[in-house]
Amino acid sequence: MSAKLKLTLFLTFFTALLAVGLGWAVLHGGDALAAAAATPANASGGDVGLAYLAAALATGLSSIAAGIAVASIGSAAIGAILEKPEMLGRILILVGLGEGIAIYGLIISIMILNRVG
Repeated sequence: MSAKLKLTLFLTFFTALLAVGLGWAVLHGGDALAAAAATPANASGGDVGLAYLAAALATGLSSIAAGIAVASIGSAAIGAILEKPEMLGRILILVGLGEGIAIYGLIISIMILNRVG
């Protein structure tokens, strides 16, 4: 297994784990974030700031992982389509799965931001 493939797999699994962890934190720890958002800004802004940081990390890291996944799949897809054009539908599904990683991160960040207010 090449180093690039290992890095791609690591980033993909790390992003998925991060998205699941942040989603769990939003669903089970959202009351603390909502209480922090309801307090005045000068009283406890650290929790709200961490929520914004978590949303930014979820979106950013998932987008980076999706870019790496689509780059790997896309370059292989072009070669496969040139050899067998009838594989276009199957390959588009694989590219869509790679792009789905970014969508999952975006959904998690929207959930976090909705809890904050």
